Amino acid sequence: MNSTVPDPQLHHGGFRTWVDHHLFSLVRSLGNMVRKPIGSLLTILVMAIALALPLGLLVALANVDRFAGNVQQSREISVFLKPEVSVAQAGNLADQWRARPDVANVDLVTPEQGLQDLRASTGLGPTLDNLGNNPLPSLLVVTPRGDENRLADSLQSIAEVDVVQHDQAWRDRLNGWLGFGRTIALVLAALLGLGAVLIVGNAVRADIQSHREEIGVLQHLGATDGFIRRPFLYLGAVFGVLAGLSALGLLTLANYYLTPSLAQLAATYGSRFALQGFNFVQATGIVLLAALLGWLGAGLVTGHYLRDTRPNQ
Repeated sequence: MNSTVPDPQLHHGGFRTWVDHHLFSLVRSLGNMVRKPIGSLLTILVMAIALALPLGLLVALANVDRFAGNVQQSREISVFLKPEVSVAQAGNLADQWRARPDVANVDLVTPEQGLQDLRASTGLGPTLDNLGNNPLPSLLVVTPRGDENRLADSLQSIAEVDVVQHDQAWRDRLNGWLGFGRTIALVLAALLGLGAVLIVGNAVRADIQSHREEIGVLQHLGATDGFIRRPFLYLGAVFGVLAGLSALGLLTLANYYLTPSLAQLAATYGSRFALQGFNFVQATGIVLLAALLGWLGAGLVTGHYLRDTRPNQ
């Protein structure tokens, strides 16, 4: 059975001793890392990559969703009026629609302007001249503010409207792909998070093996498992914090290199879209989560080792 000698930290100095031992455990964990710089650096980098991959995918999907939202807001609805609607009536309709809360802007394209645009874009000038009367109706180009689909349905019900054209299918497909991508990112995060736990566990296991004689002495003196485990838990947490910071650094570096090409792509859509990374609260949460993963990996390994080596009377 377990030795009845209690944890020495609880007998001499009370809370001050408890705090001192936590500080000592933290400093000792940092010292263990410094004594093995290459191994510690490799552990941090591998864990950082394991964290950066799903985080990068999630932030990329969030930016794609945000960019798609900007494009959706600026997508135009083409409303063709009935042939008998005059230009004056079309202008009145445009003024009425501009006052709607779900409409950002309305541009009127008269039949004459439409014919000129068609002539310039197709090169069918002689053919169009032979038509005699202009067959084109007035066109109202509506920029939505809010739900594009609902606005299109509303405009279609107006008596002067003949045809409403807008592309809803592309948005539905995009939303489906984004949802699928988020699911992949979450599965990847779970798998690589488990990998991060195993990476830290393996590093802490090596550190435990190098201190097994010291651990054995402490166990025979009656130190509790918590007292022995604490420095290794801090070692795992420090690995996690440094890996989390490194993962954020990798993502920041990727953002730096992607920004110029993305700006060129966004310009083709008439947008000044720029990548958004994690804010301070999100970044802090990522670092804390990485520390928790490191703590968990160290706790699993040390708990297993101490159970197997606990002396019995």
